[in-house]
Amino acid sequence: MTDRWTRAEERYRQNADRRYRRDDWEEAEDYEDDTTVIPRYEDDEDDEPILEPEPPRRTAPQRADRGRRSAPRSEGRGSGGRSGQRPKRSRVASRKAAERKRRRRNMYVISSVFVILFVGAIGFAGWKFMNRLSPPEDFSGPQGPIAVVQVKSGDTATQIADTMHERGVVASSAAFYEAAVRNTNMNSVQPGYYAIPSHSAAAEAVTALFGKNARVGNVVISEGRQLHDSTDVNTGARKDGIYRKIAEASCVGTGAAAKCVTYEQLDAAGTSTDPGALGVPSWAADRVRTVPDPSRKLEGLIAGGTLDFDPSASPQDILRQLVTASAASYETTGILQSGAANGLSPYDTLIAASLVEREALPQDMSKVARVIVNRLKVDQPLQFDSTVNYALTSTEVATTDADRAKKTPWNTYAMSGLPATPISAPSLEALRAIENPAAGPWLYFVTIDQKGTTLFTESYSEHLRNIEKARQSGILDSGR
Repeated sequence: MTDRWTRAEERYRQNADRRYRRDDWEEAEDYEDDTTVIPRYEDDEDDEPILEPEPPRRTAPQRADRGRRSAPRSEGRGSGGRSGQRPKRSRVASRKAAERKRRRRNMYVISSVFVILFVGAIGFAGWKFMNRLSPPEDFSGPQGPIAVVQVKSGDTATQIADTMHERGVVASSAAFYEAAVRNTNMNSVQPGYYAIPSHSAAAEAVTALFGKNARVGNVVISEGRQLHDSTDVNTGARKDGIYRKIAEASCVGTGAAAKCVTYEQLDAAGTSTDPGALGVPSWAADRVRTVPDPSRKLEGLIAGGTLDFDPSASPQDILRQLVTASAASYETTGILQSGAANGLSPYDTLIAASLVEREALPQDMSKVARVIVNRLKVDQPLQFDSTVNYALTSTEVATTDADRAKKTPWNTYAMSGLPATPISAPSLEALRAIENPAAGPWLYFVTIDQKGTTLFTESYSEHLRNIEKARQSGILDSGR
């Protein structure tokens, strides 16, 4: 009997040691939930001691009848000493829990954003669908006053539609756009200003855009034209100046209802307004302010070619638009850097270009430019008949001795150097010619026939012989 109890006690001790081995406790992993196995946490950043569970007490063996053993119970350490109390978490476990909480919160935020975007997309699609079902707003009543609309270079049908709506021409940009895309002429619309009746139905506005008289504020200025009107000595016909051309292009409407800026209004605005308010570029402003005749201060600053302006604007604003556009065009040729080749300031280059325009045919412009530069270099008077004619109200190719003897700020027979202002609107070809003159020693030139044949020389005696050829052809005959 003694052996039997001895063997039972030995088995009990072996089971107890195997179940409550201390090294099993030390190898336990980090668990967050409650468990009968209490883990051991290690944290390098935690200076506080970590509580380890006390090994269970071994109790005396109980009766082994029915093959049962009583399990040992452990007492918790610390305050209270309650059995089964959950141990305190380490800082590592707390950080992990906080990280999982943060990730869950971020997922909630992202999900909410996607839901909002999805709902918004559904709403927008529904709005677009409803707009397709109902036609855009359009005018149906009588048309209103004429409005001036600008079509800019590169404008699309959508941009033109928006402009039409802003100017009150159509009730909605959508209505104009739908009418425009059905009209193949929209592909050929040109940049510029158009007079369209306000409160027009969209289809009527599109049709009016291509009407014969729709384009307004479009002026064509021939190269060599002057600001003011002049009269031909032989025919008595009036040659319209630039101001006259602008006035004619400014009319909006037809018949008695037409509204135009007058020649006199433009002349007054160009005479009295400060150069800066007229768009005169900085490289010409100082010289323009000192022009002897203020009515001529914009001469040459409105370029030859096709220009657009808003005809509903004031005379001053119209001139500012044209001068600003012309200055930008001149600057593309290199006028600001041309002094290295011709020794002239930008404004003097413009003056010289106007002389080239009035004195030479395109094929001779570069050589005439060289004559001008060569004469200025040796301080020899230019003696151009075009500068004599500029101060006259009646002009012709030939001039009289009396005309050439008159001293004016422009007559290059009566003084050396360049005139006080340009004498015409130069072409870009004339401007490029004076910016880069042809190489040559010429000091004289003369046109000898009606075909425009021009002879160049550096010898004055040869020049006199060339003048005689011109007289024999009749080109120098005067009508005075």
